[in-house]
Amino acid sequence: MAEPTDTERSTPVLVLEAVHKSFGTKVVTEILHGVDLRVVAGELTALTGPSGSGKSTMLNLIGLLDRPTAGKVFVAGEEASALDDAGLTRLRGSKIGFVFQFHHLLPEFSAVENVMLPMVIARGRSGAGMREKAVGLLDRVGLADRADSKTTELSGGQQQRVAIARALALDAPLILADEPTGNLDTESAARVFELMRELNRTTRQAFVVVTHDPRLAEQCDRVVHLVDGRIVSDAPPRRDVD
Repeated sequence: MAEPTDTERSTPVLVLEAVHKSFGTKVVTEILHGVDLRVVAGELTALTGPSGSGKSTMLNLIGLLDRPTAGKVFVAGEEASALDDAGLTRLRGSKIGFVFQFHHLLPEFSAVENVMLPMVIARGRSGAGMREKAVGLLDRVGLADRADSKTTELSGGQQQRVAIARALALDAPLILADEPTGNLDTESAARVFELMRELNRTTRQAFVVVTHDPRLAEQCDRVVHLVDGRIVSDAPPRRDVD
């Protein structure tokens, strides 16, 4: 695969400009205080911080599941904060893939049917080539031989790999992963993260990963650390050198 051009490396997939988020009317609690963030294509970003730092609130805004109180959010060059609800749904469905700690697979469906689901929803119907693409994605995550297995027949690590394949189904430029290895044992967590790193490098999709695990954060391109609703550091991870 050809190396990305300078333009591709600098293309912003996600931009937050002076984003504030408050909750409440009589008693107003401000959770995010003027957050600025820029994530480019092909970048793997870890979002870290203690409980209550605002990570979940920030992820909901990035994922277009909520709106900022003030400031702007851009996804794939489009100002999301200016859209109505239908516009947000369209942008979220076409430009963002989600991987959750609890994978939210449909247990009555097979692995390949779960991966096909975003494509079916986007088109409003099942179409030619969807199964072939879904099987291809399962092959990329090492599960082509389990395509027709019910998700309840898969291990936790395998289920999370299905969830990653599902997140890639619409070729979204931005993938959000919320504690994607939080429910896995150490070995499965390492394998799942290695898979995400490999896919990030080969597809050049931008990944934003919320994690409490410093071992995972240090494998990312950068670590954005949030404290009390403010970004207090944004830099490549510190790696120990022997």
